[in-house]
Amino acid sequence: MSYELMAILMFFSMVTMLLTGRHIYAVIGGVATLFALLLWGKGGSGLPYHAVISLLNWYPLLTLPIFIFMGYMFSKAGIADDLYQMMHVWFGPVRGGLAIGTIVLMSVIAAMNGLSVAGMAIGTTIALPEMMKRKYDKILVTGVIQAGSSLGIMIPPSVVLVLYGMIARQPVGRLWLAGVFPGLLLTALFIIYIIIRSIIEPEIGPALPPEERNIPFKEKITLLKSGFPPIIIIFMMSGLFFMGVTSLVESSAVGALAVTLVALVKKRLTWVGLKEVLIETLSVSCMFMWVILAALAFGAVFDGLGAVHAIKSLFLNYGFTKWGIIFMMQLSYILMGMFLDDTAMLIIVAPLYVPLIIQLGFSPIWYGILYTITCQIAYLTPPFGYNLFLMKAMAPKEISLSDIYRSVWPFVALMVLGLGIVMAFPGIATWLPDLVYTK
Repeated sequence: MSYELMAILMFFSMVTMLLTGRHIYAVIGGVATLFALLLWGKGGSGLPYHAVISLLNWYPLLTLPIFIFMGYMFSKAGIADDLYQMMHVWFGPVRGGLAIGTIVLMSVIAAMNGLSVAGMAIGTTIALPEMMKRKYDKILVTGVIQAGSSLGIMIPPSVVLVLYGMIARQPVGRLWLAGVFPGLLLTALFIIYIIIRSIIEPEIGPALPPEERNIPFKEKITLLKSGFPPIIIIFMMSGLFFMGVTSLVESSAVGALAVTLVALVKKRLTWVGLKEVLIETLSVSCMFMWVILAALAFGAVFDGLGAVHAIKSLFLNYGFTKWGIIFMMQLSYILMGMFLDDTAMLIIVAPLYVPLIIQLGFSPIWYGILYTITCQIAYLTPPFGYNLFLMKAMAPKEISLSDIYRSVWPFVALMVLGLGIVMAFPGIATWLPDLVYTK
Protein backbone atom coordinates (compact mmCIF):
# COMPACT_ATOMS: atom_id res chain seq x y z
CA MET A 1 0.00 0.00 0.00
CA SER A 2 1.39 3.41 -0.98
CA TYR A 3 1.92 6.18 1.56
CA GLU A 4 -0.62 8.36 -0.28
CA LEU A 5 -3.27 5.66 0.10
CA MET A 6 -2.38 5.29 3.78
CA ALA A 7 -2.80 9.04 4.25
CA ILE A 8 -6.26 8.91 2.67
CA LEU A 9 -7.17 5.91 4.84
CA MET A 10 -5.96 7.75 7.94
CA PHE A 11 -8.00 10.84 7.06
CA PHE A 12 -11.23 8.94 6.44
CA SER A 13 -10.68 6.83 9.55
CA MET A 14 -10.62 10.02 11.58
CA VAL A 15 -13.73 11.46 9.87
CA THR A 16 -15.62 8.19 10.36
CA MET A 17 -14.72 8.07 14.05
CA LEU A 18 -15.82 11.70 14.51
CA LEU A 19 -19.29 10.72 13.27
CA THR A 20 -19.60 8.32 16.21
CA GLY A 21 -19.88 11.28 18.58
CA ARG A 22 -16.74 10.49 20.57
CA HIS A 23 -14.62 13.30 22.01
CA ILE A 24 -12.64 15.07 19.29
CA TYR A 25 -9.30 14.84 21.08
CA ALA A 26 -9.74 11.10 21.73
CA VAL A 27 -10.63 10.36 18.10
CA ILE A 28 -7.86 12.42 16.52
CA GLY A 29 -5.16 11.47 19.00
CA GLY A 30 -6.22 7.81 18.94
CA VAL A 31 -6.12 7.59 15.13
CA ALA A 32 -2.71 9.29 15.10
CA THR A 33 -1.30 6.88 17.71
CA LEU A 34 -2.72 3.79 15.99
CA PHE A 35 -1.32 4.67 12.57
CA ALA A 36 2.06 5.67 14.00
CA LEU A 37 2.39 2.28 15.71
CA LEU A 38 1.15 0.33 12.68
CA LEU A 39 3.51 2.10 10.28
CA TRP A 40 6.69 2.49 12.29
CA GLY A 41 6.29 0.34 15.41
CA LYS A 42 7.38 1.68 18.77
CA GLY A 43 9.70 4.17 17.08
CA GLY A 44 6.65 5.85 15.54
CA SER A 45 5.69 7.33 18.89
CA GLY A 46 8.54 9.81 18.47
CA LEU A 47 6.69 11.78 15.75
CA PRO A 48 3.64 12.83 17.77
CA TYR A 49 5.72 13.08 20.96
CA HIS A 50 8.09 15.69 19.53
CA ALA A 51 5.17 17.62 18.01
CA VAL A 52 3.46 17.80 21.41
CA ILE A 53 6.63 18.77 23.28
CA SER A 54 7.30 21.57 20.78
CA LEU A 55 3.88 23.03 21.62
CA LEU A 56 4.42 22.81 25.37
CA ASN A 57 7.67 24.71 24.88
CA TRP A 58 5.85 27.44 22.92
CA TYR A 59 5.71 30.46 25.25
CA PRO A 60 2.67 32.23 23.64
CA LEU A 61 0.57 29.21 24.65
CA LEU A 62 0.15 30.97 28.01
CA THR A 63 -2.21 33.46 26.35
CA LEU A 64 -4.91 30.85 25.78
CA PRO A 65 -6.12 30.36 29.40
CA ILE A 66 -5.64 34.07 30.11
CA PHE A 67 -7.97 35.12 27.29
CA ILE A 68 -10.52 32.54 28.34
CA PHE A 69 -10.31 33.97 31.88
CA MET A 70 -10.88 37.45 30.43
CA GLY A 71 -14.02 36.29 28.65
CA TYR A 72 -15.65 34.97 31.82
CA MET A 73 -14.46 37.86 33.97
CA PHE A 74 -15.82 40.29 31.38
CA SER A 75 -19.34 38.99 31.89
CA LYS A 76 -18.94 39.23 35.67
CA ALA A 77 -17.84 42.88 35.43
CA GLY A 78 -21.14 43.93 33.83
CA ILE A 79 -19.34 46.15 31.30
CA ALA A 80 -21.71 45.12 28.51
CA ASP A 81 -24.80 46.26 30.45
CA ASP A 82 -23.42 49.78 30.81
CA LEU A 83 -22.29 49.90 27.19
CA TYR A 84 -25.66 48.83 25.85
CA GLN A 85 -27.43 51.49 27.88
CA MET A 86 -25.19 54.07 26.19
CA MET A 87 -25.86 52.55 22.72
CA HIS A 88 -29.58 52.51 23.50
CA VAL A 89 -29.67 56.25 24.13
CA TRP A 90 -27.33 57.37 21.34
CA PHE A 91 -28.45 55.04 18.52
CA GLY A 92 -32.09 54.57 19.55
CA PRO A 93 -33.52 57.64 17.74
CA VAL A 94 -32.30 56.24 14.38
CA ARG A 95 -34.27 53.63 12.41
CA GLY A 96 -32.60 50.32 13.11
CA GLY A 97 -30.49 52.15 15.69
CA LEU A 98 -30.67 49.47 18.37
CA ALA A 99 -29.53 46.85 15.83
CA ILE A 100 -26.66 49.14 14.76
CA GLY A 101 -25.79 49.71 18.41
CA THR A 102 -25.79 45.95 18.97
CA ILE A 103 -23.25 45.44 16.15
CA VAL A 104 -21.07 48.23 17.62
CA LEU A 105 -21.40 46.65 21.07
CA MET A 106 -20.40 43.24 19.67
CA SER A 107 -17.31 44.70 17.98
CA VAL A 108 -16.23 46.33 21.27
CA ILE A 109 -16.80 43.05 23.10
CA ALA A 110 -14.72 41.29 20.42
CA ALA A 111 -11.87 43.75 20.99
CA MET A 112 -11.78 42.78 24.67
CA ASN A 113 -12.65 39.11 24.56
CA GLY A 114 -11.84 37.05 21.44
CA LEU A 115 -14.64 34.49 21.87
CA SER A 116 -17.91 34.25 19.94
CA VAL A 117 -19.85 32.71 22.81
CA ALA A 118 -19.39 35.81 25.00
CA GLY A 119 -21.07 37.99 22.36
CA MET A 120 -23.92 35.50 22.01
CA ALA A 121 -24.56 35.41 25.74
CA ILE A 122 -24.52 39.19 26.07
CA GLY A 123 -26.58 39.76 22.92
CA THR A 124 -29.37 37.36 23.92
CA THR A 125 -29.60 38.54 27.52
CA ILE A 126 -29.23 42.31 27.00
CA ALA A 127 -29.88 43.36 23.38
CA LEU A 128 -32.53 40.85 22.29
CA PRO A 129 -35.16 41.66 24.98
CA GLU A 130 -34.76 45.41 24.39
CA MET A 131 -35.21 45.14 20.62
CA MET A 132 -38.12 42.71 20.88
CA LYS A 133 -39.87 45.01 23.37
CA ARG A 134 -39.63 47.84 20.84
CA LYS A 135 -41.23 45.83 18.02
CA TYR A 136 -38.06 45.04 16.07
CA ASP A 137 -38.46 42.24 13.54
CA LYS A 138 -37.44 39.02 15.29
CA ILE A 139 -35.72 37.72 12.13
CA LEU A 140 -33.52 40.82 11.97
CA VAL A 141 -32.83 40.72 15.72
CA THR A 142 -31.63 37.11 15.79
CA GLY A 143 -29.53 37.58 12.64
CA VAL A 144 -27.86 40.70 14.06
CA ILE A 145 -26.92 38.98 17.33
CA GLN A 146 -25.55 35.86 15.66
CA ALA A 147 -23.55 37.77 13.03
CA GLY A 148 -22.31 40.36 15.52
CA SER A 149 -21.11 37.72 17.97
CA SER A 150 -19.09 36.02 15.21
CA LEU A 151 -16.86 39.13 15.11
CA GLY A 152 -15.33 37.84 18.34
CA ILE A 153 -13.18 35.35 16.45
CA MET A 154 -11.87 37.97 13.97
CA ILE A 155 -11.20 41.24 15.79
CA PRO A 156 -8.09 40.93 18.01
CA PRO A 157 -7.51 39.48 20.50
CA SER A 158 -8.96 36.44 18.71
CA VAL A 159 -8.65 33.03 20.36
CA VAL A 160 -9.25 31.34 16.98
CA LEU A 161 -6.26 33.18 15.51
CA VAL A 162 -4.19 32.09 18.53
CA LEU A 163 -5.15 28.46 17.80
CA TYR A 164 -4.38 28.93 14.11
CA GLY A 165 -0.99 30.41 15.04
CA MET A 166 -0.23 27.41 17.26
CA ILE A 167 -1.10 24.77 14.67
CA ALA A 168 0.18 26.67 11.60
CA ARG A 169 3.32 27.84 13.48
CA GLN A 170 2.72 31.51 12.62
CA PRO A 171 3.30 34.56 14.88
CA VAL A 172 0.12 35.47 16.72
CA GLY A 173 1.01 39.17 16.74
CA ARG A 174 0.97 39.32 12.94
CA LEU A 175 -2.29 37.38 12.83
CA TRP A 176 -3.95 39.76 15.28
CA LEU A 177 -2.86 42.79 13.29
CA ALA A 178 -4.06 41.11 10.11
CA GLY A 179 -7.53 40.69 11.63
CA VAL A 180 -8.06 44.39 12.40
CA PHE A 181 -9.19 45.73 9.01
CA PRO A 182 -11.10 42.60 7.89
CA GLY A 183 -12.96 42.75 11.22
CA LEU A 184 -13.80 46.42 10.67
CA LEU A 185 -14.80 45.64 7.07
CA LEU A 186 -17.32 43.02 8.21
CA THR A 187 -18.63 45.35 10.93
CA ALA A 188 -19.17 48.10 8.32
CA LEU A 189 -20.94 45.69 5.93
CA PHE A 190 -23.33 44.60 8.71
CA ILE A 191 -24.14 48.22 9.66
CA ILE A 192 -24.68 49.29 6.03
CA TYR A 193 -27.05 46.37 5.52
CA ILE A 194 -29.08 47.29 8.64
CA ILE A 195 -29.32 50.93 7.53
CA ILE A 196 -30.49 50.01 4.01
CA ARG A 197 -33.02 47.44 5.28
CA SER A 198 -34.39 49.92 7.81
CA ILE A 199 -34.86 52.57 5.12
CA ILE A 200 -36.61 50.13 2.75
CA GLU A 201 -38.70 48.49 5.49
CA PRO A 202 -39.05 50.99 8.38
CA GLU A 203 -41.28 48.61 10.36
CA ILE A 204 -38.48 46.07 10.95
CA GLY A 205 -36.37 48.52 12.98
CA PRO A 206 -38.46 51.41 14.35
CA ALA A 207 -36.87 54.36 16.08
CA LEU A 208 -37.42 54.83 19.81
CA PRO A 209 -40.68 56.57 20.78
CA PRO A 210 -40.42 60.32 21.60
CA GLU A 211 -40.68 59.79 25.37
CA GLU A 212 -37.52 57.64 25.31
CA ARG A 213 -35.67 59.97 22.96
CA ASN A 214 -36.20 63.17 24.94
CA ILE A 215 -33.27 62.71 27.28
CA PRO A 216 -31.32 65.80 28.39
CA PHE A 217 -28.06 66.20 26.50
CA LYS A 218 -26.14 66.39 29.77
CA GLU A 219 -27.46 62.94 30.69
CA LYS A 220 -26.40 61.58 27.31
CA ILE A 221 -22.87 62.90 27.88
CA THR A 222 -22.84 61.29 31.33
CA LEU A 223 -23.69 57.93 29.75
CA LEU A 224 -20.55 58.18 27.60
CA LYS A 225 -18.56 57.44 30.76
CA SER A 226 -19.53 53.79 30.36
CA GLY A 227 -17.30 53.72 27.28
CA PHE A 228 -14.17 54.53 29.27
CA PRO A 229 -13.56 51.10 30.87
CA PRO A 230 -13.62 49.26 27.50
CA ILE A 231 -11.32 51.86 25.94
CA ILE A 232 -8.89 51.52 28.84
CA ILE A 233 -8.97 47.71 28.68
CA ILE A 234 -8.44 47.67 24.90
CA PHE A 235 -5.55 50.14 25.17
CA MET A 236 -3.92 48.33 28.10
CA MET A 237 -4.10 45.03 26.24
CA SER A 238 -3.97 45.50 22.46
CA GLY A 239 -2.71 49.10 22.35
CA LEU A 240 0.42 48.50 24.42
CA PHE A 241 1.09 45.29 22.50
CA PHE A 242 0.89 46.96 19.09
CA MET A 243 3.07 49.83 20.37
CA GLY A 244 5.73 47.30 21.34
CA VAL A 245 5.55 48.08 25.06
CA THR A 246 4.34 44.61 26.06
CA SER A 247 4.83 41.18 24.56
CA LEU A 248 1.93 38.96 23.53
CA VAL A 249 1.81 37.11 26.85
CA GLU A 250 2.31 40.31 28.86
CA SER A 251 -0.51 42.06 27.00
CA SER A 252 -2.92 39.21 27.74
CA ALA A 253 -1.97 39.33 31.43
CA VAL A 254 -2.42 43.12 31.52
CA GLY A 255 -5.84 42.76 29.88
CA ALA A 256 -6.95 40.13 32.38
CA LEU A 257 -5.76 42.31 35.27
CA ALA A 258 -7.56 45.36 33.82
CA VAL A 259 -10.88 43.51 33.46
CA THR A 260 -10.58 42.14 37.02
CA LEU A 261 -9.88 45.63 38.40
CA VAL A 262 -12.91 47.03 36.56
CA ALA A 263 -15.07 44.30 38.12
CA LEU A 264 -13.69 45.19 41.58
CA VAL A 265 -14.17 48.93 41.11
CA LYS A 266 -17.77 48.37 40.00
CA LYS A 267 -18.26 46.09 43.06
CA ARG A 268 -19.52 43.29 40.83
CA LEU A 269 -16.99 40.63 41.77
CA THR A 270 -17.40 38.31 44.74
CA TRP A 271 -15.39 35.33 45.97
CA VAL A 272 -18.10 33.02 44.67
CA GLY A 273 -18.01 34.76 41.28
CA LEU A 274 -14.21 34.56 41.12
CA LYS A 275 -14.35 30.84 41.93
CA GLU A 276 -16.86 30.27 39.11
CA VAL A 277 -14.66 32.19 36.66
CA LEU A 278 -11.57 30.16 37.60
CA ILE A 279 -13.39 26.82 37.34
CA GLU A 280 -14.82 27.67 33.90
CA THR A 281 -11.42 28.92 32.73
CA LEU A 282 -9.70 25.71 33.83
CA SER A 283 -12.37 23.53 32.23
CA VAL A 284 -12.32 25.27 28.83
CA SER A 285 -8.52 25.64 28.78
CA CYS A 286 -8.00 21.93 29.41
CA MET A 287 -10.48 21.08 26.66
CA PHE A 288 -8.62 23.30 24.20
CA MET A 289 -5.25 21.88 25.24
CA TRP A 290 -6.28 18.26 24.73
CA VAL A 291 -7.69 19.09 21.31
CA ILE A 292 -4.57 21.01 20.23
CA LEU A 293 -2.20 18.29 21.45
CA ALA A 294 -4.19 15.65 19.55
CA ALA A 295 -4.19 17.86 16.45
CA LEU A 296 -0.42 18.25 16.49
CA ALA A 297 0.09 14.52 16.98
CA PHE A 298 -2.23 13.78 14.06
CA GLY A 299 -0.53 16.41 11.89
CA ALA A 300 2.94 15.00 12.59
CA VAL A 301 1.96 11.45 11.53
CA PHE A 302 -0.11 12.72 8.60
CA ASP A 303 2.74 14.85 7.29
CA GLY A 304 5.14 11.94 7.82
CA LEU A 305 3.07 9.99 5.30
CA GLY A 306 3.60 12.69 2.69
CA ALA A 307 -0.05 13.78 2.80
CA VAL A 308 0.78 17.37 1.87
CA HIS A 309 2.39 16.29 -1.39
CA ALA A 310 -0.52 13.95 -2.08
CA ILE A 311 -3.07 16.74 -1.65
CA LYS A 312 -1.02 19.09 -3.81
CA SER A 313 -0.78 16.47 -6.55
CA LEU A 314 -4.53 15.84 -6.29
CA PHE A 315 -5.36 19.51 -6.85
CA LEU A 316 -2.80 19.96 -9.63
CA ASN A 317 -3.81 16.76 -11.44
CA TYR A 318 -7.33 18.14 -11.80
CA GLY A 319 -5.93 21.25 -13.48
CA PHE A 320 -6.67 23.79 -10.75
CA THR A 321 -4.77 27.07 -10.81
CA LYS A 322 -3.41 28.28 -7.48
CA TRP A 323 -6.45 30.53 -7.07
CA GLY A 324 -8.68 27.60 -7.93
CA ILE A 325 -7.00 25.64 -5.15
CA ILE A 326 -7.67 28.52 -2.71
CA PHE A 327 -11.32 28.54 -3.77
CA MET A 328 -11.64 24.77 -3.28
CA MET A 329 -10.01 25.02 0.15
CA GLN A 330 -12.49 27.68 1.29
CA LEU A 331 -15.40 25.69 -0.12
CA SER A 332 -14.25 22.63 1.83
CA TYR A 333 -14.17 24.74 5.03
CA ILE A 334 -17.72 25.98 4.45
CA LEU A 335 -18.98 22.44 3.82
CA MET A 336 -17.20 21.04 6.88
CA GLY A 337 -18.41 23.99 8.93
CA MET A 338 -21.98 22.80 8.45
CA PHE A 339 -21.11 19.76 10.57
CA LEU A 340 -17.99 20.61 12.63
CA ASP A 341 -16.84 23.49 14.84
CA ASP A 342 -13.90 25.75 13.99
CA THR A 343 -11.40 23.84 16.15
CA ALA A 344 -12.25 20.52 14.54
CA MET A 345 -11.95 22.04 11.05
CA LEU A 346 -8.60 23.56 11.87
CA ILE A 347 -7.33 20.27 13.25
CA ILE A 348 -8.43 18.26 10.24
CA VAL A 349 -7.14 20.41 7.39
CA ALA A 350 -4.55 22.88 8.71
CA PRO A 351 -1.74 20.27 8.62
CA LEU A 352 -2.64 19.77 4.95
CA TYR A 353 -3.51 23.23 3.75
CA VAL A 354 -1.00 25.53 5.44
CA PRO A 355 2.15 23.89 3.98
CA LEU A 356 0.45 23.82 0.59
CA ILE A 357 -0.43 27.53 0.87
CA ILE A 358 3.22 28.34 1.54
CA GLN A 359 4.36 26.17 -1.41
CA LEU A 360 1.92 27.99 -3.71
CA GLY A 361 3.48 31.32 -2.72
CA PHE A 362 0.62 32.72 -0.62
CA SER A 363 0.99 34.34 2.79
CA PRO A 364 -0.02 32.02 5.65
CA ILE A 365 -0.97 35.16 7.63
CA TRP A 366 -3.43 36.20 4.91
CA TYR A 367 -4.73 32.66 4.69
CA GLY A 368 -5.34 32.66 8.45
CA ILE A 369 -7.75 35.55 7.94
CA LEU A 370 -9.52 33.69 5.12
CA TYR A 371 -9.84 30.69 7.42
CA THR A 372 -11.27 32.84 10.21
CA ILE A 373 -13.87 34.49 7.96
CA THR A 374 -14.87 31.05 6.74
CA CYS A 375 -15.23 29.97 10.37
CA GLN A 376 -17.59 32.91 10.89
CA ILE A 377 -19.65 31.67 7.94
CA ALA A 378 -19.57 28.14 9.35
CA TYR A 379 -20.88 29.43 12.70
CA LEU A 380 -24.07 30.57 10.93
CA THR A 381 -24.71 27.84 8.36
CA PRO A 382 -27.24 25.02 8.95
CA PRO A 383 -27.63 22.28 9.86
CA PHE A 384 -25.06 22.37 12.71
CA GLY A 385 -23.86 25.97 12.85
CA TYR A 386 -22.46 26.68 16.33
CA ASN A 387 -24.25 30.02 16.79
CA LEU A 388 -27.56 28.59 15.56
CA PHE A 389 -27.74 26.19 18.49
CA LEU A 390 -26.50 28.78 20.96
CA MET A 391 -29.24 31.15 19.81
CA LYS A 392 -31.90 28.44 20.07
CA ALA A 393 -30.75 27.60 23.59
CA MET A 394 -30.76 31.24 24.75
CA ALA A 395 -33.63 32.81 22.76
CA PRO A 396 -37.22 33.14 24.06
CA LYS A 397 -39.86 30.60 22.99
CA GLU A 398 -41.45 32.87 20.38
CA ILE A 399 -38.27 32.61 18.27
CA SER A 400 -38.36 29.24 16.51
CA LEU A 401 -35.49 27.30 14.96
CA SER A 402 -36.97 28.17 11.56
CA ASP A 403 -36.76 31.89 12.44
CA ILE A 404 -33.14 31.45 13.48
CA TYR A 405 -32.23 29.68 10.23
CA ARG A 406 -33.96 32.35 8.13
CA SER A 407 -32.26 35.19 9.99
CA VAL A 408 -28.68 34.31 9.11
CA TRP A 409 -28.70 34.16 5.31
CA PRO A 410 -28.30 37.92 4.62
CA PHE A 411 -25.34 38.00 6.99
CA VAL A 412 -23.83 34.85 5.50
CA ALA A 413 -24.01 36.59 2.11
CA LEU A 414 -22.27 39.65 3.58
CA MET A 415 -19.51 37.45 5.01
CA VAL A 416 -19.03 35.74 1.65
CA LEU A 417 -18.76 39.23 0.13
CA GLY A 418 -16.19 40.17 2.78
CA LEU A 419 -14.28 36.95 2.11
CA GLY A 420 -14.20 37.76 -1.61
CA ILE A 421 -12.96 41.30 -0.94
CA VAL A 422 -10.10 40.08 1.29
CA MET A 423 -9.20 37.41 -1.31
CA ALA A 424 -9.17 40.01 -4.10
CA PHE A 425 -7.26 42.57 -2.04
CA PRO A 426 -4.86 40.71 0.30
CA GLY A 427 -3.42 44.01 1.49
CA ILE A 428 -6.51 44.51 3.65
CA ALA A 429 -5.11 41.77 5.88
CA THR A 430 -1.36 42.05 5.30
CA TRP A 431 -0.79 45.81 5.16
CA LEU A 432 -0.94 46.53 8.91
CA PRO A 433 1.25 43.61 10.12
CA ASP A 434 3.79 44.35 7.38
CA LEU A 435 3.87 48.01 8.40
CA VAL A 436 4.26 47.34 12.12
CA TYR A 437 6.77 44.50 11.87
CA THR A 438 8.86 46.28 9.22
CA LYS A 439 9.32 49.18 11.65
